Amino acid sequence: MSDVRPNQKARTRRAILDGARQLLREGEPITVAAAAARHGVSKATAYRYFSDPDILVSEAMLDIEVKPYEEIANGAEDLRARLIAINLYFLDLALAHEAGFRQFLGRTLTVSATDAKGMRRGARRISMYRQALSQDDGGVPVARQEKLIRALSLATGIEAMTALLDVAGAEPEEARDAVKTVTQAIVDRFLGPTEKESGR
Repeated sequence: MSDVRPNQKARTRRAILDGARQLLREGEPITVAAAAARHGVSKATAYRYFSDPDILVSEAMLDIEVKPYEEIANGAEDLRARLIAINLYFLDLALAHEAGFRQFLGRTLTVSATDAKGMRRGARRISMYRQALSQDDGGVPVARQEKLIRALSLATGIEAMTALLDVAGAEPEEARDAVKTVTQAIVDRFLGPTEKESGR
């Protein structure tokens, strides 16, 4: 029952983004209202998700690039491997589209600084963590799953990339290694170390 509202919100956000992608493909001007209208979402509702059309356009363009969860988790034998795969994927995505992600991040920070309510981004990584946990919770109690999700979300994407490249001076491969190391540490904290690690 508790998943109904987050799932509905995710569907509404996806519908608006899909409307924006349709407009992009057709070469039509993109407004929040026009994108929402493609799937029958009201203008008022749409503006709760995207108060700035520039962010909608940026996110719609970036959203096209994201692989589905099943493809990212393919070949990962357990929850630990799936969570690591998700975090490495989102770092790799940011590195592969660095300029676009930086523009998107800059715009979202500008909007959130002037919008008293603030704003939330698409949070695709969050939905993928939840999907992985619904497949196999690894023994993590429901009460601790949100803590795990929040901790994991810190360790990837454009935020991790900018910290590692801009602040720590890492090269892309070093950044990837750091994200893997931090993600493994987080997963160990919540799932316990692997037998190999505990036998050291």
